[in-house]
Amino acid sequence: MNSGKLKNAAGPIFVVFAGILWGMIGIFVRRLNGYGLDSMQVVAVRVAFAAILTAVVLTVKDRSLFRIRLKDLWCFIGTGVCSIAFFNFCYFKTISLTSLSAAAVLLYTAPVMVMIMSVFLFKEKMNAAKIAAAVAAFAGCALASGIAEGDFSLTGSGLLTGLGSALGYALYSIFGRYALDRGYGSLTITFYTFVFAALAVIPLSAPFELAEKISLAPQILPVGAAMGAVVTVLPYLLYTAGLSRTEPGKASVMASSEPAAAAAVGAICFGESLDLAGAAGIALVILSVALLNLKFPKGLKKGDRKHSYSR
Repeated sequence: MNSGKLKNAAGPIFVVFAGILWGMIGIFVRRLNGYGLDSMQVVAVRVAFAAILTAVVLTVKDRSLFRIRLKDLWCFIGTGVCSIAFFNFCYFKTISLTSLSAAAVLLYTAPVMVMIMSVFLFKEKMNAAKIAAAVAAFAGCALASGIAEGDFSLTGSGLLTGLGSALGYALYSIFGRYALDRGYGSLTITFYTFVFAALAVIPLSAPFELAEKISLAPQILPVGAAMGAVVTVLPYLLYTAGLSRTEPGKASVMASSEPAAAAAVGAICFGESLDLAGAAGIALVILSVALLNLKFPKGLKKGDRKHSYSR
């Protein structure tokens, strides 16, 4: 296999691993909740540390990576404000308006949105394997999120904000793809994503109250730093790198490894039960990733024998 094929083959691996790391976020969220931080304050700590840590990496590695063109600023406002900040605001609002199961299921309509937008924006081809993978991923996410035993109450407002959270979640793949096409690397994209996300989220997090909580529980800082590094900067770097090697629609479906990983983390770290529905959900997510990476025969070439296949 030549270097180009190896590079492309790494794309799905990066995306799936990013999803697994995102699925571990509950470990840090529960610790920060234990120190009295509410959901939006957790997001503020997360994006602030992500911006700081990425800035340190850029400073050490190559300061020229800080440079962006003003005409491309919209790409990073897109990933930071329209995606990260908007997604978190809508998701937490949905949780307050409806059930956790409903919020999670609505969120995981995002891969379908990415696929549809990518057909028009990036001329991606839609095929049966992609559609089947998207359906399997959505069903798997729904089962892994506990829909089988959870309360699925849904209001009109909850539906709108839930679909808004999915749209925000999906927009990272879209704006990230545009930034990549303009020649920016994953480090630069990740840094400016979290700079703009922090500028949008911190004012919504009751910052003075957050500062007081940090002064009373300074342990928040190392936990926040670990959260910023392990389940924020690293997975976003991996996802963005994977996005440069695969189509946005495919990447969004493969990142559905996140809820499967979250279910596994809940069972292993917090003693949460993993029932048959949850296990089936994980299996469906794995199936969706497999469907997107199977190589099907493209047809027999002239002179090929009846039972020969080309890969």
